[in-house]
Amino acid sequence: MKVELPVALSVRVLSLVSLAVAPAACGGSAPAPAAPVASETASPPDPAFDAALQAAIASTERPAAETARDRYRHPRETLEFFGLRADMTVVELWPGSGWYSAILAPLLADKGKLVAATMDPNDPNAHGAKELVARVAAKPSVFGKVDVHVIHPPKDLSLGPDGSADAVLTFRNFHNWMQDGIADGVITAAFRVLKPGGVLGVVEHRAKPDADPAKVFDSGYVPVATVIDIARKAGFVLDARSEINANPLDTKDYPQGVWTLPPALRLGEQDKAKYLAIGESDRMTLRFRKP
Repeated sequence: MKVELPVALSVRVLSLVSLAVAPAACGGSAPAPAAPVASETASPPDPAFDAALQAAIASTERPAAETARDRYRHPRETLEFFGLRADMTVVELWPGSGWYSAILAPLLADKGKLVAATMDPNDPNAHGAKELVARVAAKPSVFGKVDVHVIHPPKDLSLGPDGSADAVLTFRNFHNWMQDGIADGVITAAFRVLKPGGVLGVVEHRAKPDADPAKVFDSGYVPVATVIDIARKAGFVLDARSEINANPLDTKDYPQGVWTLPPALRLGEQDKAKYLAIGESDRMTLRFRKP
């Protein structure tokens, strides 16, 4: 099933922190650089893109349940940090039911292309895939140009022709790939589909620096060093990291892991007010480049 969509965003880098090999600090504190890399120079903001981005975020086409998450997910700052432009081809990995897709689709519809790389909607274990496909079909005014690309991991992780994309973005998916043993394969596929100089943007639940990667199965939090190591092994260079999606209130020690916090709230009414006050998880925000 295919719907086509353009993508463009100005390169405005917010809350940029010096790059380092060392993992990011827990909570909201900035990581201590161990092996700095050249920082990126921000380009002048594109007023037209910024206006389009704000309009997409404020669109009444987005359900209230999704806009309620904006204060935790900072879509404007995050997308600007990843440096997207309206003329890009962007692959969104595992878009779930389309939270970010609903913002990206109208931004890319005129000059770029959005590829929503999702799991088989007929697979009962494919979280959000069936909902995404139904949403795309039901809202052609928003998603009419999106290319829905179905993948079948672990045997089929291809994201499109080699060197065909300008950016690959993923939001809160890395822990799932690690649990399924496909993180290396997914990131290698991302590397292959990107053009030289292309961007891999990662937002993920951030574990404490000394966390055991094996505990991802229980907690949903991933060590920053683990993400960086997997990306570098695939050939990526760490370009920048940001604290845009940091949450210093997140103690990362809950009975049901990260899913104890909103929006999952797996404990139901038990201590609900406490977890709502904490908000969504502390998250790393990393930008890699393909040399």
